Amino acid sequence: MRKALPIIALLLLAPACSREPDPPGVTVENAVATLPAVPGRPGAAYFVLRTNVDPTRLTGIESPRVGRVELHETMEHAGTARMAPLADAGFTPDAPLQFAPGGRHAMLFDMDPALRVGDRLTLTFRFDPAPPVTVEAEVRGPGDAGHGAH
Repeated sequence: MRKALPIIALLLLAPACSREPDPPGVTVENAVATLPAVPGRPGAAYFVLRTNVDPTRLTGIESPRVGRVELHETMEHAGTARMAPLADAGFTPDAPLQFAPGGRHAMLFDMDPALRVGDRLTLTFRFDPAPPVTVEAEVRGPGDAGHGAH
């Protein structure tokens, strides 16, 4: 029986060793899109990205109801907040990427004027090296990111 124990242990461990690793993936949480305060101006999107790939980079966002999406961040310079294109959109399993009011955000240019508060806006996120992820963001009023993107 003593000789059989190591063999049994190996047989029990073999399936765990042969398990395929999880495919590269990203989850998008708390996606919210806000309508522009002035018609014809850009709206914004906020969300949190988590990954199982180290490192991962957000390369872009698309939507069939938005003409163009740009990634930006708000930075303070000499006591004044200013907006600039996002220099780096990398993240790791230990450090999710958060887009929230007053920080990183996606600017939504040429939003469909038929969008209303309470609608859902399809957003497709593109990553390197993970595959794209499509989510439905809740559409909220201007400046109302609320609790969804925290």
